Amino acid sequence: MNEKKKIAILVTADTFGSGSEELGQNLMKSYLYSLTEAEEKPSVMMFLNRGVYLTTTGSPVLESLKQLEQAGTEILSCGACLNFYELEEALEVGEVTNMYYNVELMHSAECTITVG
Repeated sequence: MNEKKKIAILVTADTFGSGSEELGQNLMKSYLYSLTEAEEKPSVMMFLNRGVYLTTTGSPVLESLKQLEQAGTEILSCGACLNFYELEEALEVGEVTNMYYNVELMHSAECTITVG
């Protein structure tokens, strides 16, 4: 029997890569949409630093993140990051987490991918 591998994705920015901000935003949107279409979904996605902008009001990727959550992906946003950017009340998808839990998740995952 082929067991599903536990994949954790760490999103540390609201753009994908460095360089053009517009291109980075488009790439992030495309990446997250592609995850919704992938056969194997990540077990968890952790949003840190500017990545929390993707889980809050006004994010262009909320629909993709909500689809991933409905498919069983745990969506987590860093509480300290939400606080720093004054976005505590703007969270639209997932739950608030802390670094201790993020570390546990990364250590228990078979594969951790960093995007940002």
